[in-house]
Amino acid sequence: MAGHKILVIDDSKVIRMRVRDMLPDGDFQVLEAKDGVEGLNLIRQERPNLIMLDFLLPRLSGWEVYQELQLEQSLQAIPLVIMSGRKEEVTDKLSEPFEFFEFIEKPFEKHQLQGAIKGAITKSKQPRIRTGAAPLKVAAPSIDTSEVAALHQRIEGLEDEVANLKKALAQLVKFVKQKI
Repeated sequence: MAGHKILVIDDSKVIRMRVRDMLPDGDFQVLEAKDGVEGLNLIRQERPNLIMLDFLLPRLSGWEVYQELQLEQSLQAIPLVIMSGRKEEVTDKLSEPFEFFEFIEKPFEKHQLQGAIKGAITKSKQPRIRTGAAPLKVAAPSIDTSEVAALHQRIEGLEDEVANLKKALAQLVKFVKQKI
């Protein structure tokens, strides 16, 4: 039995096999999942020592799997490498610098994968200041009261304009009915 478990969650069998082939030699077992639901179940059952997570997955996306991992303190400590063909997919949801995981853009080479794994292990050892869903929340923007007042005035003007248009439409309908 292998000493460590590495979980590769990707809907592409080719990517899963490629990652398996690129991993350094060692005493570990590679587990595979083809979607987010299967991956999350394996994470909870097997408690892997490293997770390689594709960001776009069927049934449960990599983003949703990441959110679930952040809700459980014991799962937050597992080194995580997020993989994606487009970095923008990840940065749309999580801003850089990535504090709690390492990112690798597909396609990647063996040395890039090994560097990402080392980085993920280092980041997993960093203390977490935030717990639960806190890292996912965004601060509310500050509200400029003068802008709000200007918007209210604009709304009142638009409401007057709509009322005038309704009157004009009623007159037009009345005129058409007289001509028919």
